[in-house]
Amino acid sequence: MEIDEQFLIAETDGWLVSHRMNSAMPGYLIIGSRKLTDDLSELSDAALRDIGPLLALAQTALKQQLNARRIYIGRYGHIPGLAIHFHVIPIYDWVEELFWQDVRYRALQQFAAVPGETETDGAELTLFVWREFCERPDPPPIRGP
Repeated sequence: MEIDEQFLIAETDGWLVSHRMNSAMPGYLIIGSRKLTDDLSELSDAALRDIGPLLALAQTALKQQLNARRIYIGRYGHIPGLAIHFHVIPIYDWVEELFWQDVRYRALQQFAAVPGETETDGAELTLFVWREFCERPDPPPIRGP
């Protein structure tokens, strides 16, 4: 996948770090392999050594620079022609507030194994960010930088 230069943040020999191009969420990062594979075991030792520190640096930057409350990191890349990549998703206080204000997402509570088990979890907030800040043509207003 070609990354528009305005979204590119950093590069190593094995990885590209960019802001997710179709996301209105500030700090939503993608760390993608330069090698076209969907299997970690096919990456070079150097690329594998780089990914941990890159993920840690991204998390630290989002917490310190943008005041993210939580950071969710997910590994993706199963679509043919798209390399393995990691989504680094910041969750800000205001994002969680918007989640709780949107009654549509209360339907997710019925899936908890035990009622009241958790107020919410990373999967639910990730879904919220994807649907509201990446897929909607008119995302909610952003609060903060």
